[in-house]
Amino acid sequence: MAIYIGIHLFFLAWIIINRLFLPALPKQPQLSADPLVSVLVPMRNEERNVEVLIKSLKNSTYGHAEFIILNDQSTDGTQAELERAIAEDSRFTILHGTQLPDGWVGKVHACHQLQQAASGDYLLFVDADVRFRPKAIEQSLSLMQQKGAQLLTGFPAFDVAPFLSKLLVPMLHFVILFHLPLALANYTKFKAATAANGMWMMFESRSYQKIGGHTAVYDSLVEDVHIARKVKKHGFKVVLANITMSVKCRMYTTNAEVWEGFLKNSYAGIGRSPVIATALILFYSIFYILPPFLALYGLFSGFYWWIVPYLLTVAQRWYVDMVTNQRWYLSFLIPLQAAAMLAVLVESMRKSFKKQPYSWKGRHYS
Repeated sequence: MAIYIGIHLFFLAWIIINRLFLPALPKQPQLSADPLVSVLVPMRNEERNVEVLIKSLKNSTYGHAEFIILNDQSTDGTQAELERAIAEDSRFTILHGTQLPDGWVGKVHACHQLQQAASGDYLLFVDADVRFRPKAIEQSLSLMQQKGAQLLTGFPAFDVAPFLSKLLVPMLHFVILFHLPLALANYTKFKAATAANGMWMMFESRSYQKIGGHTAVYDSLVEDVHIARKVKKHGFKVVLANITMSVKCRMYTTNAEVWEGFLKNSYAGIGRSPVIATALILFYSIFYILPPFLALYGLFSGFYWWIVPYLLTVAQRWYVDMVTNQRWYLSFLIPLQAAAMLAVLVESMRKSFKKQPYSWKGRHYS
């Protein structure tokens, strides 16, 4: 038990040290130039998100920006809501998406069409369910200039309404701070140490064009990570930042959406590797699902130190939640969060083995 506790103490120390290499957006941005930023938003059946997103865009304090939104063949009221919310604001352009070509992933094709209409020196791709503070654009630009980066990306704070969202979505931050060596991710061109999030990706436009843009990852279900690796491959710098104090997102509104959304990315996100999947299943089962059972045994048997591993897993989760602007009390659910993550990984792997398609927003992908 002493060794098991020692391992968990090491995990906690690692997370704390690793976080030191995750730069935050500056509270008071300092810009060395005032370039044009094209904010590009793909939308497919996003009627419920239009009003709040447009409000965020309109409230932006960065004055040299254009806002381009692509309605990607929505079948709901997205178009009507866009026209109503934008009204006569000349900074906005609405595009209508073309038919999805064979082999392309829907979001990737939407982003490709958006960049074709953009004029900016910088391209900021934003998901429709994102909300952000007025200074978020200039904060991102400021950090890019400060770090000399050609791509800045980050994971927002998450508004987790459905129960399954409370389990799975916060694990995105945990996986980054626990598994990704951020010193390698942010200070080297090492492609394997790369993470990115398509909800918030700001590219320097010329570098984006040199890597081939979204065309270079046209068939990827995890296009954000793959395009970030392309940036590194071409010798450019990628910065993964803590954007949680300025950017927020409600990814899903139903448990079914949560399951489908994670299902399409879970196995693909680890390169469809059964070896890595097996290692993750064993690792999380031993170190994050087992501790509450040990704690219960210790509680009823009088071996109270057996409770310590569970408390240390909660401490790890709490620290991640604290630095990423998440609800602290969700840290006590870490065993259920780990179990849910493994469940979606196993099902995603099963679908891949059986060549069953993944579904998202009415489209199917293999």
